[in-house]
Amino acid sequence: MSANPTIAAIRFGFGLSPHIAPPANAAAIMAALLGPDPVAATFPVAPLTEVWPLAMAEAQLRRDSKLGAPDTVAHYRAARQQNRIMAAQGFVNILQRAVQSPDGFRERLQNFWSGHFTVVAKQAVFIGLPTAFAEEALRPHLTGRFADMLKAVVTHPGMLAYLDQNSSIGPDSRVGRRKGRGLNENLGRELLELHTLGVGAGYSQTDVRQFADLLTGLSYTPKQGQFRFDPAAAEPGAELVLGRRYGGEQPARLADIFAALEDIAHRPETAHHIATKLAVHFVSDTPDAGLVTAMTGAYMQSGGLLPSVYEAMLTHPAAWASLGAKVRQPFDFMAASLRALGVAPEALAGMPLVFVVRQMVGALARMGQPFQRAPGPNGWPEAAAAWIEPQTLAARIQWAMAVPGRIVPDLPDPREFVTAALGDAAGPGVKDAARQAETRREGVGLVLASADFNRR
Repeated sequence: MSANPTIAAIRFGFGLSPHIAPPANAAAIMAALLGPDPVAATFPVAPLTEVWPLAMAEAQLRRDSKLGAPDTVAHYRAARQQNRIMAAQGFVNILQRAVQSPDGFRERLQNFWSGHFTVVAKQAVFIGLPTAFAEEALRPHLTGRFADMLKAVVTHPGMLAYLDQNSSIGPDSRVGRRKGRGLNENLGRELLELHTLGVGAGYSQTDVRQFADLLTGLSYTPKQGQFRFDPAAAEPGAELVLGRRYGGEQPARLADIFAALEDIAHRPETAHHIATKLAVHFVSDTPDAGLVTAMTGAYMQSGGLLPSVYEAMLTHPAAWASLGAKVRQPFDFMAASLRALGVAPEALAGMPLVFVVRQMVGALARMGQPFQRAPGPNGWPEAAAAWIEPQTLAARIQWAMAVPGRIVPDLPDPREFVTAALGDAAGPGVKDAARQAETRREGVGLVLASADFNRR
């Protein structure tokens, strides 16, 4: 099937908008992706240099408040509120990007890679950490080499904190011998199993342990949240990972870890794993084998240059098959709803904090996808069955019926909205529902709650 603007907007972006023309074809999608990224500056999120000090301040004031001094308790509550406001603003601006950007593919890629390299705040004070991680380790590399993204990931305190890398000390290192501390394999295992080679790629437990040995020394300063490489904590001697030897120099070097990451990033197993995950996320839970083969080949031929992989996906006929093979996940559904309604930036920016927390962030949790709280390092499930459950579907319907009218008081005529939201993908059933609705609120809600809208 040839390129279709409706498919382009829904499958490869956050949906249609009455104010933003959909991309005409694969070339238009790629041109936008490789162009400027203005929405990142228009809708900024707090960087690590702001997130970490605020988290440390809240944590310290919480400890101090246990002493019972009234002024200390008040300061703690103020710091906690400031942290929550920062996180809520980060959520709103991520949503703004999805709703307002003419380059929907970039925002979908940001969403995809944030799931591939999942980071979750283990403590409430670090509520802004996953957003800072995605902005700093992932977004700058969306159009670069996978190997460079991988290096940024393993040197960002967000990932190191999530996978407990600070507790991974070479048992025979100076720090390990002095403090009696040992290895933590979390980062090494997840890098091989989830982030690069994939499950069943032929590596062994010995490879995992040797890789974890090699990664010792990767760390961050607990108080400042700054990356550091500590040779004194690195396991001495060379490590054999997937048949190649790394390290052995004294003192240990970060360059040896980067060399291993480069080699792993260029392996055919990694190419196939990344290609498959992209195809599953964007196109189908069971993607066409030829599509995955084309994307894998593009990865290997380009040396892991991600735009080459995206282009191979976008130019393959299987990528333009009829819509409906995927179920929109809750954040995708919410962003697509607001985008279809043409919600203005000031309307989203003006939402009260309590509304954001209860009707937006809270609604995502009720739909089964609490914001930046994936259940494990493997991120959110892709299979449609994971998102088609009575309780979570009921939450979608409730949100569709109740919330849009509170953000857009003057809702559109449902008979016009069904076309604005779905274009030529609107089936006769949803068109009839829109025509027969007794009120605009009901009609808009029925369109947003329809199977046509909730699939892509």
